[in-house]
Amino acid sequence: MNESHHPLVQLARRTIEEYVRTGKKIRPPAELTPEMQRQAGAFVTIHRHGQLRGCIGTIQPTCDNVAEEVIQNAISAASRDPRFPPVRPDELADLEVKVDVLGEPEEVHSPAELDPKRYGLIVQSARQPWKRGLLLPDLEGIDTVEKQIFWTRYHKAGITDPNEPVKMFRFEVKRYH
Repeated sequence: MNESHHPLVQLARRTIEEYVRTGKKIRPPAELTPEMQRQAGAFVTIHRHGQLRGCIGTIQPTCDNVAEEVIQNAISAASRDPRFPPVRPDELADLEVKVDVLGEPEEVHSPAELDPKRYGLIVQSARQPWKRGLLLPDLEGIDTVEKQIFWTRYHKAGITDPNEPVKMFRFEVKRYH
């Protein structure tokens, strides 16, 4: 493991390695860094040879702290992303891991308030609030507000009726490599 990586990335990587090899969930470190102590939603993204291999996260916190949030989401990204088979032990050496800790979402009322490089986007149906999707900021290929809204609305939230009213929320992330 590369010790130059941020402690949250080290935690995610250790979690993935232990879970893939043994099926066991690790415990959070005894000493939590300030970033690990707070509550926040978090995403763990796994790439292999530059290709997405898994990405799972939480919009709002579901655990007592970010450390536990990262552990849960690292396991899910490695084993429960429905787009990919579970990570195998022979892939571990080739994985690149990053962690995004989400800031508080704020409602936006105009696309002019968005910037796909700076802000992530949550789109939620105004009629069916359980229909919602999230797109992290600064993703390859998402370089316009129009693309960001389209991908979040249609592909992530599954809101395909162009007349269905939606609410949009932007958020910032702290991205750790």
